[in-house]
Amino acid sequence: MAQSRLEKIGTIFTRVQGLLRGGAMKTEDKPIWYDVYAAFPPKLEPRFDRPAPEIPVRKIFYAEDVVRAKLHKQNKPQETISLFDNRRSTQSQQFVQIYQDLKAQGALDEQRIYETALDLLAEQRQQSRLQASPEESLPELDTESKIQLLSDFKEAVGSQQTNSSSPAPPKAKKDTSVGINIDSLFKD
Repeated sequence: MAQSRLEKIGTIFTRVQGLLRGGAMKTEDKPIWYDVYAAFPPKLEPRFDRPAPEIPVRKIFYAEDVVRAKLHKQNKPQETISLFDNRRSTQSQQFVQIYQDLKAQGALDEQRIYETALDLLAEQRQQSRLQASPEESLPELDTESKIQLLSDFKEAVGSQQTNSSSPAPPKAKKDTSVGINIDSLFKD
């Protein structure tokens, strides 16, 4: 049994087909791909001894990839990116947009366009920092979530203050009364 090489006996399709015919596998337990494979079999059977085709992998580069790579190599953008926030564009997206706008005007050479785009991006980021208030920099939350967060934090601060004024509990017992309801923080 330890010496068997089952991958050399037929394909995965023929093995599953044999299990179904023999009753070792129930029809409700058959894999999802089985019916698709049966309806649309491949031109060449996927066997272990078939040589892999030697197809060269094409390099796919877009024009903005070169510019973005140059930006990240020279000026490591330092920002946090939220993949859930579709409204805000990243620094590299903003830079590429500025770069493409300047290139469309066609008045400068590549190096000057790059430097000008860096300067414009820095100005744009500085203006957005000056205009943003603390409330605007936070992600948009509905009023119910804001009220819940505020009450949770006030409750945690209040319990911390009362615990700090009372004598310290024994080391063997942990105080679990201080905290924030984490479930309410992450609910949508």
